[in-house]
Order: sequence, then C-alpha cells, then structure tokens
Amino acid sequence: MVTSRELGKTRLPLWAAGFVVLICVTILGLSAWREWEARNADLRNAEIDVANVAHSLIQHADDTFELADTILVGLVHRLELDGTGPDTITKLQAYLPTRKSSDRIRGIFVYDGTGRWLATTERLDFSKLNNSDREYFQRHRDSPDAGTLIGRPIKSRSGGQWIITASRRINDSDGGFAGVALLTIDVSYFVKFYERFDIGPNGSASLLNGSGIMLARSRDESGAFVGRDLSDAPLFRSWKSRPAAAVYYFKSPLDGVARLSYYQRSSRYPLMVLASKSQDDVLAPWRRAAATRMSFVLGLVLLIAVIGYYLVRQLLQRQRTAQALVAKEANFRLLAEQSSDMVTRIGLDNRLLYVSPSCVRITGRSAEELLGTSALAGIHADDMERVEQAIAALKKGEAEEARFVYRQRHRDRGEIWAEAALHVTVASDSGVVDGVVAVVRDMTEQKDLQDRLASLATTDGLTGLANRRAFDDRLADEWARARRDGTQLSLLLIDVDHFKKFNDLYGHLAGDACLRALARILSAQARRPADFAARYGGEEFAVLLPNTGPEGCAEVGEAIRQALHDLAMLHAQNPPSRLVTASVGGAAALPSQTAMDSSTLVAAADRALYAAKESGRDRLVMSGQVIPWPAKTA
Repeated sequence: MVTSRELGKTRLPLWAAGFVVLICVTILGLSAWREWEARNADLRNAEIDVANVAHSLIQHADDTFELADTILVGLVHRLELDGTGPDTITKLQAYLPTRKSSDRIRGIFVYDGTGRWLATTERLDFSKLNNSDREYFQRHRDSPDAGTLIGRPIKSRSGGQWIITASRRINDSDGGFAGVALLTIDVSYFVKFYERFDIGPNGSASLLNGSGIMLARSRDESGAFVGRDLSDAPLFRSWKSRPAAAVYYFKSPLDGVARLSYYQRSSRYPLMVLASKSQDDVLAPWRRAAATRMSFVLGLVLLIAVIGYYLVRQLLQRQRTAQALVAKEANFRLLAEQSSDMVTRIGLDNRLLYVSPSCVRITGRSAEELLGTSALAGIHADDMERVEQAIAALKKGEAEEARFVYRQRHRDRGEIWAEAALHVTVASDSGVVDGVVAVVRDMTEQKDLQDRLASLATTDGLTGLANRRAFDDRLADEWARARRDGTQLSLLLIDVDHFKKFNDLYGHLAGDACLRALARILSAQARRPADFAARYGGEEFAVLLPNTGPEGCAEVGEAIRQALHDLAMLHAQNPPSRLVTASVGGAAALPSQTAMDSSTLVAAADRALYAAKESGRDRLVMSGQVIPWPAKTA
C-alpha cells in the first residue's frame, strides 16, 4: 500500500518539472506579448505619419484644382458674355498668358464647338489642330452640365508629357454648345511635390480621381502608373461603405508590396489621395530589435530549461533509489498474494525465488513444487528461444520491462496460452540488476476467442465458405507455390444465371437458400485438401484448384454445373430449363512460365465466365473456348 509520504515523493519531480515549464512558458509568453505590443506601436506611429501626409496632399490637391476651377470659371464667363468672335479671340490670346502665373498651370486652351483650337498659352501653330476626339470634349458636347470636369490623364499634343485636364463647357447665347475651355496640369508637378515627403524607401503617395484612375504617383518619373484603372481594387469595390478618410492596409496591385496607408477623399472635388508606407519598411527596425531581444530571451529560457532538467533528473534518481529501498524492505509487498495472476521472482540463474499461490491455476503445481526449479520449465520448445532472449536482455540491463505471449504446459490441462509481463529488480545498495519479477496470466480463452474472430474475418456468413479476403490471400499463396514448384494452377468462377430475377420472384430468403445450396455443391466438389472454394461476391463463387490443368479444371467445372442442375430448383424466369443454372468460366496457368501475377488468372477466368453468359448461359467456357457439354440437363 502506498503511503501519503511515498505519494508525495512520487509527485515531487512532476511538480518541479511543471514549475520549470511554467516559468519558461511565462517568460516566452510575456516576451511575445511585449514584442507584439512594440510592433503594434510602430504600426500606429506609421499610421499617424501617413495620415498627416495624406492631409497635406489632399489640401494641396484641393488648392491646385481650386485655382484651376477659378481660372476656368472666369474664362468661360467672359467667353459666354463676349462670344468667340475674332476680336474676342485676339484679346483672349493676349490675355491667357497673364493667367498662367503659377507653375501649377501647364497650359490654358479654348476650343470651339467643332474642337478647333481658338486660343492657347502654348507657343505653337495650332491652326490645324483639333481636339474633338478627346474624351473631355465629347463629355461636354453631350452633357449640359456646366461644372468643372477633372478628366483622365492624357498625353499632351503640344508637349508630349502626361497631363491632368480640368475643363468646362462654353455655351452660346441660346444655351447651346459653343466649345470647351481647358486647363492642364503636369503630372510631374504632383510627383515633384510628393517627393518632398519622407515616406520610406518603398513608400508612395498617389492621387486618384473618383473613378479609381491613377492621376499621379510618387517615384513615377516615367509615368508607368499614370492612367491605371484601379476601380476593381478592394478599396474602390467597397467605396460606398467606407468613411471619407481612414487607415487602409492592402497589397498594392501595382507593385505587389504590402502597404500601410491612409486614404482621404476631397470634400470639394472627385479626388482621393493615398499616402502609404511599405509594411516591411515600417517593421524593419522592430524586427531587428525584436530578433536581438528574443535571442536573449531564448538564451535565458534555454538556460532555465537546462538547469530545470538536471534538477528534475536528480529528483527522479533519488525517487528511484527510495522506491528500491522500500521494495527491498517490504520483501516484495508489491507481489499480490491474492492475485489471480501468478507472480514470480526469478534470480540471475533463472531459478524461481518466489511463486504466488496462483501458480496452481497456471501450471497445476503448488508453490512448494516450483520453488528452486527453472523458470523456463514447461515452456513450449518453439517459444523457448524468444523467452530466453527477453529474460537475458532484462538481466543485462538492455531493457527494464518486457511482455510476450507463449505456450505453457499445465499438469492437468495440457498446453495453455499464457502472457508474461517482466520487470527487472535492482539491488538497493549498488543499483545493479539482481533479478526479474514476472506476472503470468492465463490467456487460453482470449487466444481461442482471437482465433475464432480471425476465422470469422475470413468466412462468408451466409454460405460458410471462405470470403473474398481469404480467397485473395489463398490465391497469392498458391500462385507463389505453383511458381516455385513448377506446377499448374486452375481457377473456376461460377455465377448463378438471372439471380436477381430469382430474388425478385421468390424473395431474398429463397435467394439465400439457393446460394447456400450452391455453396454445398462447391464444398462437395472441392474434394482435395488443397482445393479452395470461396464466395467471390454476390451470386458469384470461385474454386481454386492447385496442381490442376485445363482438363481437370473443366471436369470439376462441369460437375458443379451438372450438380446444380440435378438439384432441380425451380426458376421460372430462367428459360429454357426453368431451373436454377449457373455459368462457369475456367482458366489454367503455369506461373513458372509467365512474368504476370495472379491477377492474370482471375482476368482469364472472368473473361471465360463472360463468354459463357454471352453464349447463352448454363455452360462452361475454358479460357475463351466454349465446351459443348451434353444437353442432358435441358
């Protein structure tokens, strides 16, 4: 019986190990939490930075387009009052350069209702130029809206660079379309302005219109990104459900970089700015610092774990020593005298030093008769070597326990099956192995049950024949044996004709009785010890005939077919005999002369069975040849 003191000693190493693990997990958890908070703090600071940049960018964009809008409003008002006659245009041509007073404005243009150039700030011959094909011109021509239109970026016809257009419709005195006033802004103007902001080596600042068209982007001197349609990006797909300004994490469809950004829509114009930083740039300092800090933490945890390991190891060693002393002093108190299992102690010379009273049930002999005798006496010769090896390994210290099942001689019952669980014992003073304790249990009933279960696993429950699993195993064995011995191997496949109709007509009970009757015929015809009959599946059966050629196979197959006829079981839907009949396919092989496996024999017999059915059923076919047996059963 284990005392509370001994139980406390047993639990002590577990408590120590648990405490060490708890400390290590706590340190790692706190460190991970701290690093996560540091990471989030860096991201929040970056969010504030990009938000400030976005506020500046949208203010700049609003101011720029407000200036353009003011110029266009004044220009259109003047043209609608004075008209577009030659005198007005001459004055306007002299007036326009004075309005280009800022580097924000690239050029100012006036077109008539056909798209012909009337006036511009550009110094070029525009007498033959026409802009009626431009999208903004067509929009104004087709729509009476008098507001300012911010168009897509286009290539300038006067300078060839990317420009952003702002335009307004000019009406005549009747309200009809009289032309377009256009103001252009260089994309490079925005790009240069965006370069003033420090948003990291992979950061970007972008200006987009309300339709998701890229108007300008930092670090894009070549204009590779200008004009890109990003309306299908997640930000624009869910545009209506989003606030006017917010932090936005995304993977850029332009360069594939994971970005932390802040977008803000203009309250006055259909514009949006997007200031973003690369997440890798933002988190790079944190990663370097975190790697250093975590390396230190992992080193500390590893040191604690090593120290804890040696502490627990020492406690375990002391516990084992204490347990060995308790076992010695109690003189085998762990040996259960009243146990139904036989408990023995075996010395280094294999002699029995102790035997529990249950030895009478296991061996039929009393403890007094067995003490001092060999522990190996009565073990079956076929199991002796295995048992000796296990005991020897225990005594050499190669293992601490072993378990095996073997056959044991009983004085009255003959041979029984037994299971032995062996554990080593050690001397309390030196810790050296001084013997083995064995617990032996009678396993005869359990072994018989296992054998019966194994038999059930290979037997068909309806017919009592072997099942498909047993047939496959037997076929593989016989094929290997025939290949080794150079003998022939034959196979018959038998299938009841129109069995489904029989079942439907007479019922499943009659169908089961029919299959059992055929199984009895197969068992009777498979006379030799090596012959093997099995239910192959459903109403199909198989007979394996080792050391049998085609003639013998055909003889057995016809005997089976004829025997089924002789039973004269009625089958009204099986003409012409109106009796239960079977189609038989047979095949023979000489495995030693073929490189194929056993599946070829099954395939050949299956083809023969198919041929028998195709030839009219109620007949035998051997390997593709229909054998015309006498029709005495008709």
